[in-house]
Amino acid sequence: MSDSPSQNAPQRILLVTGLSGAGKTTALRVLEDLGWEAVDNFPIRLLDGLIERTASHTAAGEDRPPLAIGFDSRTRGFSPPDTIALVKDLSQRGDITVATLFIDCAGDELERRYNETRRRHPMADGRPVREGIRAERELVAPLRRWADAVVDTSDFSSNQLKQDIRERFATGAPDEMAVIVSSFGFARGMPPLADYVFDMRFLDNPHWVEDLRELTGIDAPVGEHIRRDPTFDNAFTIIRDLLLTVLPAHRAQGKSYVNIAFGCTGGRHRSVYTAETMAEVLRDAGFSPTLVHRNLASRAADEIEGPQM
Repeated sequence: MSDSPSQNAPQRILLVTGLSGAGKTTALRVLEDLGWEAVDNFPIRLLDGLIERTASHTAAGEDRPPLAIGFDSRTRGFSPPDTIALVKDLSQRGDITVATLFIDCAGDELERRYNETRRRHPMADGRPVREGIRAERELVAPLRRWADAVVDTSDFSSNQLKQDIRERFATGAPDEMAVIVSSFGFARGMPPLADYVFDMRFLDNPHWVEDLRELTGIDAPVGEHIRRDPTFDNAFTIIRDLLLTVLPAHRAQGKSYVNIAFGCTGGRHRSVYTAETMAEVLRDAGFSPTLVHRNLASRAADEIEGPQM
């Protein structure tokens, strides 16, 4: 039997590129934690040689480790047309699979990041950061159009980007699917990574009850108030039955993370109570949910709660 690489599973190769400051380095670090061999600022013209080198250092019968190759406008010899041509050629090989991930970000957010860290944009060349970002965006546009996947980090925190990369590129499903149950306030922005979002603003708002305003959905009097709303039990039962139907299916499909978010106006009462209650239901069903209350510590404010019903 031949020991050539073609006898084994094709080697996964992921080209990671994008706009400077958008999060490429963070993505590569997560991939490395997931078991990928990650190389940053690698001249793509040398990729053939790197592939052959990993093949020669892999024992017979073993699969080659997945490779994540990072490059951007700072990389020596950077040329989007040449990169696309190389990927087309490599895609004809049977012993590897090649995909391209492009990390994007809105110009205003990139400008804020550069100004905040006082870093110099690699293409600014003495000009304002905004002009450097515009020039780079024009340069890398062909790669963005070509990429198999685009991740826009404009509204991502570093942790949210890490979570997104883990879910997309984990080499194997974890022993236990991670279930995150969170609460949030619509007035303070939507959660960017939620798989399921449930709007609980139809419930009577405890904010307008003077004795409950400064409490939260974790406090028993708030929960009792929400439970008295005649729509709560029926709505909660429908959501519960949906989640208990889809979560086992997600787990069977090998999904790594499922994010369930409950929202209300301020993110302090109705969403918090519902998230807490649903997390308990999911624990009883054999899941191990992580609870996150995004806006629990936010100030109670009449102006964002809307009119009193």
